[in-house]
Amino acid sequence: MKFVLIFGPQAVGKMTVGHALTRITDLKLFHNHMTIDLVLNFFEFGSKSFNHLNNMFRYEIFREVARSDLEGLIFTYVWAFNEQEDWQFVDEICSIFESNGGEVYFVELEADRDERVLRNKTPYRLEQKPTKRNVQFSENELIKSMDQYRLNSKEGEITRKNYIRINNTDKSSEEVARIIKNQFEL
Repeated sequence: MKFVLIFGPQAVGKMTVGHALTRITDLKLFHNHMTIDLVLNFFEFGSKSFNHLNNMFRYEIFREVARSDLEGLIFTYVWAFNEQEDWQFVDEICSIFESNGGEVYFVELEADRDERVLRNKTPYRLEQKPTKRNVQFSENELIKSMDQYRLNSKEGEITRKNYIRINNTDKSSEEVARIIKNQFEL
């Protein structure tokens, strides 16, 4: 079992890279908005009920996949490095796979702000993520989050052996997927 965690700021290309990686491996993609957009149909983002259901769905999917005979899972996540709760979440989901004999791979993406603002409006992103269709709101959240959260790690902060950081400002999702596949022999 392989668990590939692709993380980085909003609109950096996590989902798009994840889709490209599924095309060249036998891994399945679980992008973070699959549960977010589902639960938002019922509860406001950040509410107690939203957080409970969003996490419950995620953890149950992780547990079932970790126990399955699937080749592995790719999960995308916006990790706020200045929030202890996010560190705890990452540790917990990794331990689900590791306790079932799985191998965990960390892929950190970074891209220039201007490129991320452009990517925030791509038709593919808007098709896959209904909550991003209010582009002005989404762009404001993207910019605001840069002041509130640290969404890329500091050098040496990630100490896992299976870790790669890729600046994909000028790289296609297919190119990044090939780098990941080759680096980790997926």
